[in-house]
Amino acid sequence: MIDLKRNSKKEPVKATGLRVRETSSYKPNQTYDFKISRGRFSNFLTCKRCFYLDRVMGLDPPGTPGWTLNETTDLLLKKEFDHCREHQIPHRLFAPNGLSHVVPFDHPEMDNWRNSLHHGLMVRHKDTPIILTGGVDDIWQDTITKKLIVVDYKSQAKNSAVDPDEYLEDAYHDAYKTQMDFYAYLLLKMGFDVHRTAYFLVCNADRHKENFNQVMTFEESLVPYDWNAGWIEAEVDAMVALMNQHQIPEPNESCKNCAYSDQYAKAVHGGGNGESKPVQRRLFF
Repeated sequence: MIDLKRNSKKEPVKATGLRVRETSSYKPNQTYDFKISRGRFSNFLTCKRCFYLDRVMGLDPPGTPGWTLNETTDLLLKKEFDHCREHQIPHRLFAPNGLSHVVPFDHPEMDNWRNSLHHGLMVRHKDTPIILTGGVDDIWQDTITKKLIVVDYKSQAKNSAVDPDEYLEDAYHDAYKTQMDFYAYLLLKMGFDVHRTAYFLVCNADRHKENFNQVMTFEESLVPYDWNAGWIEAEVDAMVALMNQHQIPEPNESCKNCAYSDQYAKAVHGGGNGESKPVQRRLFF
């Protein structure tokens, strides 16, 4: 999509392609704190070049519209679970899924942990200035073992019912599993005892209804996932090392953003003949 930069009044303004706030970019080997969210960590895993250009060089990539229907599903689910949290009772989904001994975790920081924009779960990575953050959808607790259960809400609209094995094996859901691994890692580093099994609460919209009639019906499914946080720390080490270098990394050959940027540059600087002209630039001034 083509994205226009707008001001607070939603009026189009000049786009520079660079971030305005200096603190939103990391300077190699800086000593003051810098936050890396779960989403940015996923970007690092997906394409190191795009991650570096964003976090270190301060490029401001085009955005995408918000997923307002998905966000609304999340909001309404949180209201349901907050009611159960307040009264420390199991949610209506728990007993049919063998989780009658589970309740939503009651903690004074819960609202902050769910606020991915301004807070989230937070952990300093070793002795670096990197603060890892992640806004979790929910956390439940096993009332017997007292272990915490990581939960993530997902909304979709597919013709078939949700099959747990197929859901986890879907290549497009690899990022979902990374998300769960990362949240479990943060909670462990924060000193909590985390249950080995996390859950995706998948809300699948029914597309077989004869009409809309101002109502959209969802089928709810709990998909269990045995998280693995053992690989996270080594990748975070690699991410920090990358952020401290002064060289743009090679792209992921499957990255469509990089491929588009390359072809765009060839078309613009090569006069349309497919040959690019060299462009002199410096990374840091």
